[in-house]
Order: sequence, then structure tokens, then C-alpha cells
Amino acid sequence: MIEQYVLDLREVDEKQTAVVGGKGAHLGELSQIEGIRVPGGFCVTTDAFRRILAQAPSIDDRLDQLSRVNPDDREAIRTLSARIRRTIEAIAVPDDITAAITRALAQLGEQTACAVRSSATAEDLPTASFAGQHDTYLNVVGPTSVLRHVSRCWASLFTERAVTYRQRNGIDHRTVHMAVVVQQTVSPHAAGILFTADPVTGNRKVATVDAGFGLGEALVSGLVNPDVFTVRQGEVVAKAIAAKQRAVHALPAGGTQEVAIDPQRQKQPALTDAQVVRLVQLGRRIEAHFGRPQDIEWCLVDDGFQIVQSRPITTLFPIPEAGDQENHVYVSVGHQQMMTDPMKPLGLSMWQLTAMVPMHEAGGRLFVDATRRLASPAGRAALLDVMGRGDPLVRDALETVLGHDDFVPSLPDAPPGRPRSGRPQASGASTPIATDPAIVTGLIERSRESVAALERDIRTKTGPALFDFLLVAFEEHKRILSDPLNLQAIMAGMEATWWLNDKLQEWLGEKNVADTLTLSAPDNITSEMGLALLDVADVIRARPEVVAFLQGVEDEGFLDRLAELAGGAEARAAIEGYLDRYGMRCVGEIDITRPRWRECPATLVPVILDNVRNFEPGAAERRFEQGRQKAQKKEQDVLSRLRALPDGDQKADETKRMIDRVRTFIGYREYPKYGIISRYFVYKQALLKEAERLVRADVLPERDDIFYLTFQELHDVVRSNQVDDQLIQQRKDAFRSYHALTPPRVLTSDGEALTGAYRRDDVPAGALIGLPVSVGTVEGRARVILDMAQADLEAGDILVTTFTDPSWSPLFVGIAGLVTEVGGLMTHGAVIAREYGLPAVVGVEQATRLIRDGQRIRVHGTDGYVEILP
Repeated sequence: MIEQYVLDLREVDEKQTAVVGGKGAHLGELSQIEGIRVPGGFCVTTDAFRRILAQAPSIDDRLDQLSRVNPDDREAIRTLSARIRRTIEAIAVPDDITAAITRALAQLGEQTACAVRSSATAEDLPTASFAGQHDTYLNVVGPTSVLRHVSRCWASLFTERAVTYRQRNGIDHRTVHMAVVVQQTVSPHAAGILFTADPVTGNRKVATVDAGFGLGEALVSGLVNPDVFTVRQGEVVAKAIAAKQRAVHALPAGGTQEVAIDPQRQKQPALTDAQVVRLVQLGRRIEAHFGRPQDIEWCLVDDGFQIVQSRPITTLFPIPEAGDQENHVYVSVGHQQMMTDPMKPLGLSMWQLTAMVPMHEAGGRLFVDATRRLASPAGRAALLDVMGRGDPLVRDALETVLGHDDFVPSLPDAPPGRPRSGRPQASGASTPIATDPAIVTGLIERSRESVAALERDIRTKTGPALFDFLLVAFEEHKRILSDPLNLQAIMAGMEATWWLNDKLQEWLGEKNVADTLTLSAPDNITSEMGLALLDVADVIRARPEVVAFLQGVEDEGFLDRLAELAGGAEARAAIEGYLDRYGMRCVGEIDITRPRWRECPATLVPVILDNVRNFEPGAAERRFEQGRQKAQKKEQDVLSRLRALPDGDQKADETKRMIDRVRTFIGYREYPKYGIISRYFVYKQALLKEAERLVRADVLPERDDIFYLTFQELHDVVRSNQVDDQLIQQRKDAFRSYHALTPPRVLTSDGEALTGAYRRDDVPAGALIGLPVSVGTVEGRARVILDMAQADLEAGDILVTTFTDPSWSPLFVGIAGLVTEVGGLMTHGAVIAREYGLPAVVGVEQATRLIRDGQRIRVHGTDGYVEILP
């Protein structure tokens, strides 16, 4: 292949990123859009860069060293990257490359002032912008100077910031190459940045323009505050004109210079409103061409706009595809399920196929379209009520959307006889059921029988027949969940909780009394899971050789080696028994692709060892009995105080009925999720067997590649024995990029991302506000833990994390309080915190960033705030 060292920008398009880098490809593509002017220039290709690297073999060794460095080791990165830069800059540019660059420069005019700009192959991508990570040099004049600055741009692939950015984004240093763009410098009247979507709210129908006098460098470097214009529907709807005291201008002999702006001009707008609107129109044309919102650098030259860069805005949360032009309001599923991490495609599609309502994917997360419920007065009131009880931040976000004029259409209420509630319903779900423990016993037994039948019937299914079987199994899955009796039992416990809290606050002035009345409620599979691990610790504690062995466990084969130790057989039997009952669980368990405890039992070892260290034998039984007695004592206290009130006997009788009801049904609230995850593990084991067959047949390189296909795509692969390797790689890249996105609680079809706010003024200054979900106040050491496997807890510690699902409940037995960033009144973490009597505040925005590991904090679980103590 003949190497090309220089390409004119007009010869370049978006398909040539590997040759001219992201910036060069975008500029070439921009120059081909009708009506878009781009300063003339050329690209020094990645062929030239590779030729330079080939002259310095030592760089290979340093790249090896760099790949092994921890991304947090700033000093090592700084040292190694500086050595690589010095090596590259010291290499003499070969004569043929020098000649190619000089010829291209002569086409522009040998003494033409140029901008020399880095253009890496992993730059300006939809998933990683690399904005500001590599070097750009303005107003470079003459061949010698241009060549020197081309070398500097090559070297800037290894600036400390660029190296760190690649490591944090999982990008291999060896896979990235550097091209260089050389463009004619323009001397603009004004310059700045255009965002074709609001970079703060995400609204795709709002554009913002930052503008200042002279070169855009003054804005980028922070030398001046820009004028800011907001444009919607072709009209400037807001503007803030800054006092622009300085500007950056090009010097005739090369380089740039800061200059003072005449005081009379400082507060003049850099652009007129008409120019702003015209610029946004150009931006919309560019956005339409690339198919996504853009971050555009522009210059105003002789009353005409020139575009000097356009890259995707990578921080915006994607919008679910709706297939129409109507307005839509989406509510996050992850915030309800306590799992806001991105899910892999197989996990997303499996949840969609087994969910009770349609779900829409965006950014690796799932959302429910709430537009129709919000459109009618009764549906809106019911939805806001149930959301407000569970998570006030979701309600506030929805109310913000409803405050936007005419965004949500108005529809009449449903006719009589049709469901009006905002809650999911099935026929008969709202009919009251008797307070009868046999109902819960029957529902649990029915679920167990269904899972056992699934395990039995799936064993003989392989190939396409397995997928046909699974589609039928999914319908059975949904039938069990939608059983009216199942929904009635769930709602009975929740509604009794709400009744008790509302009425007892009204009658006795006490908040969240149900938190105590539900302690050690029967049939709570999730709290039983935490206590059962205490029983496992009891078996292991009595065997010192096993304890010592577990302290060194680093792999998943440890169970097989336990039998070689004194007491190891008993310890293994205890762990295996636990896994038989709970091994289908894991962090993020709604994503079927996540490794289960049965697949990675070492995950449980740190928690078992914490229990061995922090508890005495018999702790599980004692804790459960203490909770039961505390609830019983609270019941007696509440009823006696009620009887002393006017109409006290009636109030006490009503309350006693509700206490009995909540204790009968609230524990069952956790069981349907256990049933879902039990079925998921059966599905997963069958699909992984198919994956192993595909690997043996050389259809797939790795078993876990199936996680990057949807259920239907995997079905097609099994049927055809063919797979699109490129699709799987694209999905892997996209999944990695989704980790950088923060999912909103509410998202609109305009792209507006809303997290909601607490409208409260009853907390101390500086306190972190959240939702009170479990009463009490506790003070202790904060342990900020993002990975359950890294837990190292002492008695009295307060767990601070992003979210907890049922898999975290084994940690709850050893802590004194809980703080999470995500959660609601009836989400699993809140339910188990109440079950164990832990003061807890959830929905605390950025708790894991604002609270440092090891700080002392005070958790006010009754009033819903957290204080960071000195």
C-alpha cells in the first residue's frame, strides 16, 4: 500500500478517521455540507505519525510500561508520558514527509498564517470527545515553524491529560494514532462555541451560543466571560451580555497576543440577534448531517460564519426512540429497581420481554413512557401520588415537566369501569383481600412450584427449540406477576404502611411509626438472606483454619479446596446451602448478564469474614427476636396512647387491624423479585450452554459475547450459526461509553433530563437532604463502598453507596445506618433498612462524592437528612 502523508481537507470525509483522525474527518465532512464554510487546509495523515514512531523503537517499551500503570498514579503517568513526548519531538521529520507538507503549505501560500491542530483517531467520537486533551497552535507562520508544531502535535498524543483520559475510557494507547490538521488562520471579528442542544438540561430544541471578540482562544482559555444567547424555535429567548475586557488577536509575524478592548465596546454584544439566529440555522444543518447534537466552534469573518470544528456532545443522555413526533415523558426504571448502571443488550431485552409494561431503552437504561397517565387529570393525580410517596424527586421532576406549557397533552379521564390509578393494575387488583397469612404462604408455594417446573422442563431444550420454549416461559413469568392475588398482596402491605404512617402522625404526632411496627416481619426473603449469612459465619467462626484460608481467597475455585482443611467440609456445606437458596442473586441482578453469586461465590467471602469478626454465635436468631419484640412493644405503646384519645377505642381497633395487615403482607413485598431473579438464573444457565456450543463451533470467540446481542439476535445466531462480529464490538464500545452517563429520573422526548429537587427548608444549613425511609438517628464512621466485594465494615459503620438492591442485604446486618444516592420509600434498600431497624436516608444526590470514606456523619432517618460532622 502506498503511504499518503498529506491529504487536502476537501478530499476527506467521515469514513477516513483512521487516516486523518477525528478532527480532520469532521472538518473534511463539514467542508462538503452545502452552505457551510470551512477554512482551507490539509491533513498530515497517521501514515506520517506511524513512520515517526518507527524511528524510535524505545517507545514500544514505554507504551508497555504505560499500559500497566494505575490510572490514579499521576506521577508515573506524568514521568512516562513526558519521556515519550521528548522522544517524539526529538525525531527529525523525514525528507519525503517534509516535502509533502511543504508542497501542501505552498498551495495555501508559504507565509500564510496557519492553525496547526492535533487530530487523533480516538477524538471527536460519539462516545469520547477528547476535547482539550491534545494540543493546538494558532497563527503559525512559515514551513519551518509549521513542521516544528506538527511534531509537537504528534507528541501531544501523550500529554498527561490525554493518557489519563484514554485509560479512564478503556482505550488502548497503541490503537490510537495522531494526524495533524493544518488550516489557514482566519482573523475573526468574533468567535465562540455553539451547542445545538442545551448542554445543561439536554433539551435538543434549545441551542446556546457563547460569543466573544477576536479569536475563540479567549473563551476557551477562560480569559473572558462570553456573551451567552439562548435560541428556541428560531428566536433568541434569552441573552446575557458580558463585560468583555480582553480579546486574543493574531500577530502578523505569527503567534497571538492579548489586547484590551475599548471600554465603550466591552458591553456591546459580540453578535446581533439576527447573526445568532443565522448561526444556529447553520448549526442545525450540521447537526442534521451528522445525525446528533453538536458542539461547534465558529468564527465570524466579514459578516460570514466559518466553522473551525464540530464534534458530538458526548455528555447528553440519549433519547428513547419513539417512532413519532409527539411529546413523550419517560420515567427511569433503574431508579425504581435500584440499579442505575447501564445494562448489556441481552439484559435489556430480557427485562423488556418479561416486564409488565412496555419499556424503552436509551443509554443502556430502561424507561417507561408515562405521557398518557399524565395527560388525564385522574391519571396524573394518581401517578404523582404514588411517585411522591415512593420518591419525591421523581414527583418533582414530573411536576417540572407538567409546568412546561402544553408539553403534555390533555386527555379526558378514562370512562367509568376502566382503571384510573397510576399504579400497575390487573383485573381485581384493587379489591381488598383478607388479612390471612395463608394467602402469602400459597403465593410463595405457587412461585416455587413454577420455578421448579421451569428448571425441570428446560433441561431437554437446546438450539432454536430452547428459544421457542423461553418465549412461552416468559408468558408464564408475566402471568405469575400479573396474578391479581399477587398484586393485591403487594399493595395490601404498602397501603397498610401508608395508612399507619399517615394516621399515626395525624393522631399521635409521630413520624414513620410503621418503620418500627414492621421490624422482623415474617416471610421477608431478602432480610432472611442477610440473617442466613450470619448462620454461615457461625459455622466458619468455629473453624480457625477455614477462617485463615478464606482471608487469602482470590479466585472462584476456593470451595473445592475447602474440603482439604480441618472443618472445611462443614464450612463448604454451609456456603453451598446458602448458594442453593440465594446463589441466583447479585448486584445489579435485573441485568441477566451480571455474574451471580453461584457463579462468583468469592464475592461473599468479605461479607462472611466481616460477620465472623463482628458478631457472636447465634446473632441471626437474636436479631430477629429483638426486632419482633421491639415491634410488639411499639404496637402496645401505640394502641394504649390511641385509647386515651377521643374516639380512642375506634382508632385503636382500626390501627390494630392495619398493624396485623402490614405484618401479614409487608414481608411478601420482597418475594416477587426473588421469584423473578430465580427464573432469570434458569434462563441464563440455558443461554450460556448455547453460547458454549457456539464457541465450540467457532461461531463466537467468547461465551460472554452473547451478552452484547438482544434475545432475538441471539435466537437468529443460534438458528444460522453466523454472527456479526462488528456489531458485537460496536455494542461493547457503546456499553463502555454508557458508564459515563448519569441517567435522569425523568427524561423528555426533547432530551430534557430532570433529576428533581427537594423543596424543603426544615434542615440545618449544610446538611445533605434526602428521603427519610427508616426512623432513628445514628452517628458513626461513613464507609463509602461502590463494590460490595470491597466491603470492609466494622460494627457501628454507616454504609454510603450509590444504590442497594437485595444483594446488598447481607451487609445490612453489620452496619448502623444507610445513605444512598438512589432510592424510594418502598424500594428494597428502604424495606430492608426498616426490617433491620437501621436509620436510613436515600435519594441523597452525589452522596458518594460529598461524603468522604472515613468521615463521621450523623444520619437523621426520621427527618431525612445527613450531617457531615467536624
